[in-house]
Amino acid sequence: MNTKTNAMRILDKEKIQYNVITYDVQKGKVDGISVAQMIGRSPESVYKTLVAKSSAGNIYVFVIPVEAELDLKKAAKITGEKKIEMLPVKDLQKWTGYIRGGCSPIGMKKHYPTIIDSTALEHEHIIVSGGKIGVKMELSVKDLQQVTEAKLEDVTK
Repeated sequence: MNTKTNAMRILDKEKIQYNVITYDVQKGKVDGISVAQMIGRSPESVYKTLVAKSSAGNIYVFVIPVEAELDLKKAAKITGEKKIEMLPVKDLQKWTGYIRGGCSPIGMKKHYPTIIDSTALEHEHIIVSGGKIGVKMELSVKDLQQVTEAKLEDVTK
């Protein structure tokens, strides 16, 4: 695969090491647990990127394990917002430049406050979307945190 995504170009520019992992999207399963099985990795090391919007209109990015669920109350508390809700899928591309199933925490249209679930600290490397369906990237938690300027917090149920 030689088409670099925006996320990969950013990592290259920052000289950050990452591995590209591709999987067959023809199977139609793009949920994180199915993808983890397809790429032969434990679901604990595969993270999904969720985008949420506060009642004040601020956008936040959450990177959490594929098996986990975002705790909206914890998310609101950590971000100092009254209320946070998931961004409707129809608005995802408008705000991030990415589509559902291919939303990377790296290289969105704008830089949004990013929170990586603290479970990531249990792993040296985690796998996140490479910026399009069928493409994942594996990189160190430290590098992901650095490139996204993320905070590590407990944000899952």
